Amino acid sequence: MNGGETLDFEIRPNRAPVSAAERSALLANPGFGRIFTDHMVTVRYAEGKGWYDARVEARAPIPMDPATAVLHYAQEIFEGLKAYRAADGGVTMFRPEANAARFRQSAARLAMAQVPDQLFLDALTELIRIDREWVPSDPEGSLYLRPFQYASEVFLGVKPSSEYLFLIIASPVGSYFKGGVKPVSVWVSRDYTRAAPGGTGAAKCGGNYAASLVAQAEAIEHGCDQVVFLDAVEQRYVDELGGMNVFYVFDDGTLLTPPLTGTILPGITRESVLRLAADQGLTVREELYSYEQWQADARSGHLREAFACGTAAVITPIGVVRDRSGEFTIADGTAGKVTMDLRERLVGIQRGTAPDPHGWVHRVI
Repeated sequence: MNGGETLDFEIRPNRAPVSAAERSALLANPGFGRIFTDHMVTVRYAEGKGWYDARVEARAPIPMDPATAVLHYAQEIFEGLKAYRAADGGVTMFRPEANAARFRQSAARLAMAQVPDQLFLDALTELIRIDREWVPSDPEGSLYLRPFQYASEVFLGVKPSSEYLFLIIASPVGSYFKGGVKPVSVWVSRDYTRAAPGGTGAAKCGGNYAASLVAQAEAIEHGCDQVVFLDAVEQRYVDELGGMNVFYVFDDGTLLTPPLTGTILPGITRESVLRLAADQGLTVREELYSYEQWQADARSGHLREAFACGTAAVITPIGVVRDRSGEFTIADGTAGKVTMDLRERLVGIQRGTAPDPHGWVHRVI
């Protein structure tokens, strides 16, 4: 189901929006995920009725019965994408149709009703139009968009819900990592795994992230920015970071990234990097890569760079890798040329300052 179903949105403007002066002060240093715009989107679903009651309304708490299904059985999915301020003052999004497709795929895996692509895109557009003044003009800023959906039926019983609520909220953000773009340190988890074959690793659902938090806390305890998960079967091959995919750059100019085997999220930034690398004539391999080989290649100099990528962090170099047996540095721990070239080109496309040969940028306003 990827249909073109559309709905007319009822627009209910916030009667007490943030003042222009207060908004300007908030946008001066938004951080990440702490500030929210004046409005949100809500659309309801009922079995036998379909999607209905589409609204843009004031952002507010959601009334919820204690027996609401999501609280007990975790039927919930979400997405993350960004809107950018264009040079002419307009607003664009980057590859929103890819987020719409992945949202449907996540819904299918969790036995949830699927939001049609056009409804997903229309909902994003309506929210951006009413909250366009919240899109930062700062070169490092953007409007982070969070579509999500949860089981809203009130019942106790293990079965797919017959009712769902689809929402979108928005948050103006700065850089994901404090201090801007600089190599991060990562902790390799030996005690926890993110997902197993046949599980929900390829779906963007809250449970995957909840399961990663104890390992992320362990990473922070050991002075690292992010956690790296190994495969659940052999505890040998690299899967992904806590919230990002990972790439490796070798001395022969080739790139390697773990393959999509169902245990890692099919990142939209990941797929964009694959295509940009091919555009630049680089050879990219999607292959299993063991942690032991990572160590050996870094120490021999065969591995020259490594980077994490995702919607929030875009492309972020990895400098230090640590586990309970010790640590090693990739090259000299600085950001590599291939990493930064790819980042510069991707950010340029997203922000409209570089050519967009694949038609990834979606103009909203």
